[in-house]
Amino acid sequence: MSIEEENKRRVEAFFDAMNAADSQRIAAAYAEDGTCWTSGNTLISGTLTKPQIVAGASAVLDVFPEGLAFTVHAMTAEGERVAVEAESNGQHVSGIWYRNLYHFLFEFRNGKLLRLKEYMDTEQITDVLCGGERPPQAE
Repeated sequence: MSIEEENKRRVEAFFDAMNAADSQRIAAAYAEDGTCWTSGNTLISGTLTKPQIVAGASAVLDVFPEGLAFTVHAMTAEGERVAVEAESNGQHVSGIWYRNLYHFLFEFRNGKLLRLKEYMDTEQITDVLCGGERPPQAE
């Protein structure tokens, strides 16, 4: 099996863990120095370390009691990188239905997730996940 096929399988397993809100499997996917970067200027934008990622993954059920389901629509792999087009669906504790479209870029090293970059509709993040709150503007 090629490195690209192996990495695509790793990505599929990662989304299975995300759909199950399985923080242990999510943690196991990451290298010790792995990070996740989220685009935009929202309350959840920026770079998280592995311990922060694990804490956030286990908190998903707090805000999505029925879970947040990800559907992968396409994957493209080259070497240690896998690009993914996906969407999410789930009912937030506020009662608002959350749907977002994503582009994820996974970068692996020695079979572990080194970097995950997440691009999505940041207005959905702000409106639903952050209750309309925005970070303070720098002066």
